[in-house]
Amino acid sequence: MSPEMLTAVSALAVAMVTAVGGVVTAVVGRRQPRGQSRRDDFTAVTDRMEREITRQGEKIDELEEEAERDRARITAQDFAIRYLAGWARSLVGYMRRAQLEPPPPPQPMPDEVAPYLHDITS
Repeated sequence: MSPEMLTAVSALAVAMVTAVGGVVTAVVGRRQPRGQSRRDDFTAVTDRMEREITRQGEKIDELEEEAERDRARITAQDFAIRYLAGWARSLVGYMRRAQLEPPPPPQPMPDEVAPYLHDITS
């Protein structure tokens, strides 16, 4: 083979590889989503995120309302317990002034309660 023939054959091989590469690139490029579909995907994701953020905001509002109701209920229960403890103290004081011993509590008193009701049980 002459050098000119070898150059022509190698040029033909390079041209064929280039053509095959171009065809492969075109096929792969057609399979990839286009810019519009990417924008549509972004819009769909954005809309879904917006709905989720709205749902989370509503859930937070519900939890805050529930916490406020719980605080109000605990405050009312605290007031009732303080009222009953004061009433029990006054009854114990009245009985002791009358030279009577008040009955012991019906159950052993929990250690957490003892600091608040020390004057009733002693």
